[in-house]
Amino acid sequence: MLTSTDRIQTTHAGSLPRTPELIAANEARESGEGEQDHGRLLTAAVVDLVQRQKDLGITVPGDGEYGKSMTSAVDYGAWWSYSFQRTAGLELDTEMKWVTEARDSTPGNVRITGFGHRRDQQLFADAYTDPTSGIFAGDGPKPFPKCTGPLAYTGHDAIASDVANLRAALDAAGLTDGFVTSLAPGSASRIANEHYATDEEHLYAWADVMREEYTAIIDAGLLLQVDDPSIAESWDQINPEPTVEDYVRFTEVRVEALNHALRGLPEDRIRFHLCWGSWHGPHTTDLPMKDIVRTMLKVNAGAYSFEAANVRHEHEYRVWDDVALPDGKVILPGVVGHATNVVEHPELVAERIERFATRVGRENVLASTDCGLGGRVHPQIAVAKLDALVQGADLATQRLWR
Repeated sequence: MLTSTDRIQTTHAGSLPRTPELIAANEARESGEGEQDHGRLLTAAVVDLVQRQKDLGITVPGDGEYGKSMTSAVDYGAWWSYSFQRTAGLELDTEMKWVTEARDSTPGNVRITGFGHRRDQQLFADAYTDPTSGIFAGDGPKPFPKCTGPLAYTGHDAIASDVANLRAALDAAGLTDGFVTSLAPGSASRIANEHYATDEEHLYAWADVMREEYTAIIDAGLLLQVDDPSIAESWDQINPEPTVEDYVRFTEVRVEALNHALRGLPEDRIRFHLCWGSWHGPHTTDLPMKDIVRTMLKVNAGAYSFEAANVRHEHEYRVWDDVALPDGKVILPGVVGHATNVVEHPELVAERIERFATRVGRENVLASTDCGLGGRVHPQIAVAKLDALVQGADLATQRLWR
């Protein structure tokens, strides 16, 4: 894991805008055409993307999640839905049971039975249903998979392609370290379960499935980023609202399952990503960082990525006044955001970096984005935000090492 030994290193949270050619190829592939052409185009696109990241000044690049198919320029779910094509034991849930949420009546026992409506949507129902409001809430409920049989990983060829493409891109750019994202079992298991006897069995089955992907990424000499919005984001989807204590207990089971999937893997090759969901909305019902940060630090990872530019959470850098970053760990706070088209000024980016550096040590901070920029902002704006990130990191470096 790169640390900021003599300068603030720069990275991002994963997804970057796809090229129009790649989006068209993904659409053709899903219709059963152009499989071979898609493979060649994908390889070339990743090689080009990594070079563009290097040219911008990103020191820890990723593959932009290009292997996770998007068929339109706006896509908030590819980080998760890609796993459906890589897992056996699923069927399309035509009854859309995934929209149902529940809280067990037993005290202290919080249970989510699917990925459903948010309390934020209930509070701002007029805004969410107004197509002119600027809130993207999706195109309405869509069928999700449900678990109907034993889960098994079937994505071996797909992950082999992902790691080979990034490895080739890094070699071509003269770089060593790059990262590939992969889904956490806690997030993966937020679909209806009709096979396993308990929700916990379903969760651990996903842990065994995703471990195969984690291992493939690390065995290829790459950094693994585990994406797990669920540990913060699921809070907004349980009705009625649970106590924080109940929710933390619920979430720690998901962390234990993730650590089971990560067992024996080198922590210094693993980064963990937490967020509150990348949709553009008010986010007034987000769980405070102070209530989940200690749970996040229980994940067996060497680095922790989280939103810090989002205006709902920017003030929460102060949690590090009360929470000690464990020795040997680093943080990847977001210093530019995906939720606004406004491009952050480099001076503001530098200030954000310095807030964390004064609290956890300059060497333990890598500048990053809140979430992936791909599918959330226009490609031209995404480039400008990454440029601002790099410029801000340069300013912070000058001040922190002067």
